[in-house]
Amino acid sequence: MKSYFVDTNLFIRYLTNDDPIKADRVEKLLNNAAASKVRLVTTELVMAEMGWVLESFYGLKHVEIGQMVKAILATPGLEVLNGALVEKAVEYYLSHNVDFIDGYIAAVMNKLKMSNIYSYDKKHLTRIKSINRKEP
Repeated sequence: MKSYFVDTNLFIRYLTNDDPIKADRVEKLLNNAAASKVRLVTTELVMAEMGWVLESFYGLKHVEIGQMVKAILATPGLEVLNGALVEKAVEYYLSHNVDFIDGYIAAVMNKLKMSNIYSYDKKHLTRIKSINRKEP
């Protein structure tokens, strides 16, 4: 079975259906992965870019984006590297109303059992009570 990396734009086409022909082709690809005809791999950076594009270009809200990321994470035959961290990032993203990347930072810190961060981000990181933000 061949393995392929999946780029952000495929997920965008599929989730937004802004180009129905391409969206249908991506759906067929995902179905092939679910049927173990092909192995698909992507990373947490692709998930972050996907969230950013859906929010900034398509104007979707956190709840919609969170559901979409969770659906991608649950796709049979698709491996998201560091998927558990992405899932935890989505939890922070939704429950603390922070940017996806800030949610990912919190998820990494949680995994590493860290609570202290140097950052000038007063807006988002202070919303996560397990993080102690300091400025240098």
